[in-house]
Amino acid sequence: MKLSAIAKIVNADFNEKDKEITGINTLKDASNNELSFISNSKYVKDIASSQAGAILVDKKNKEHVPLGCVALVVKNPYWAMATLSKYFSPQIESLDASDAEIGEGSLISQKAEIAKGAKIGKNCTILAHVYVGSNSIIGDNTVIYPNTTIYRDCIIGRDCIIHSNTAIGSDGFGFATNKLGEHKKIYQNGNVRIEDDVEIGSNVSVDRAVFGSTVLRKGVRIDNLVQIGHNCDIGEYCVFVAQSGSAGSSKFGRNVVMGGQSAVAGHLEIAAFSTFAARSGITNNIKESGKTFGGFPLLEQRTWLKLQVKIARLLK
Repeated sequence: MKLSAIAKIVNADFNEKDKEITGINTLKDASNNELSFISNSKYVKDIASSQAGAILVDKKNKEHVPLGCVALVVKNPYWAMATLSKYFSPQIESLDASDAEIGEGSLISQKAEIAKGAKIGKNCTILAHVYVGSNSIIGDNTVIYPNTTIYRDCIIGRDCIIHSNTAIGSDGFGFATNKLGEHKKIYQNGNVRIEDDVEIGSNVSVDRAVFGSTVLRKGVRIDNLVQIGHNCDIGEYCVFVAQSGSAGSSKFGRNVVMGGQSAVAGHLEIAAFSTFAARSGITNNIKESGKTFGGFPLLEQRTWLKLQVKIARLLK
């Protein structure tokens, strides 16, 4: 879209030289032909180094936008970004793409649907009622069980197993809210990237990224009924046990173990080799690796168990 057209949609004044904008991205990752936004004061520090061609800002942050970058001043930059995300959202299915490519030795059920533009590697097994979306890529020797849905643009590595009724690349739970309490959908225009040797259980949801990728790295093991939020980065050989999950944009080091029904809040960093007992609630960064935690509020597991014993004695 032309930048002048974007300004008109969000009711921003525009008196600059016009240019073509190809997408929306974060301040850190945006290129010169992309639009970014600032909706939280803690990210002001990223404006100066951003390569974005234009940035949605409110009046108080306009002064931070560097020369050569266009400041589009709006009342609510987050709402404006949500409004524009729809315009940069791809078609649900690319009907004009080339026919799907199927690798040698792959077994594809006649009841499966492989969309145009998709690529299936060698010796894969795709069972009944699986849907593989446009431009998705499935690596060699991967098995996908019945009723699993792979949304468009997702990438799945070699030697993976995905069990029934799982959704890879469904929209993350992203909405902008205005002062009236109205919600506007933020279109999730990223994808999911799953590396080699990953096994995912049944009834799992792995949300696609808003921008960029939600990543499951090599050797990850996901049990049934697990939720992975948008833009998460799950480190190598992590284990998520049933009904555990993570809110969006949290990053896990390798070999993190999430016990059943444990949960991580969004935008956190979890140190490698951390273990969380069942029903743990993680609301802060975990900086020191190799420890075991439990409870909510979160404590080291030994401390939490001692506390439960003392509480039990008080009730006698």
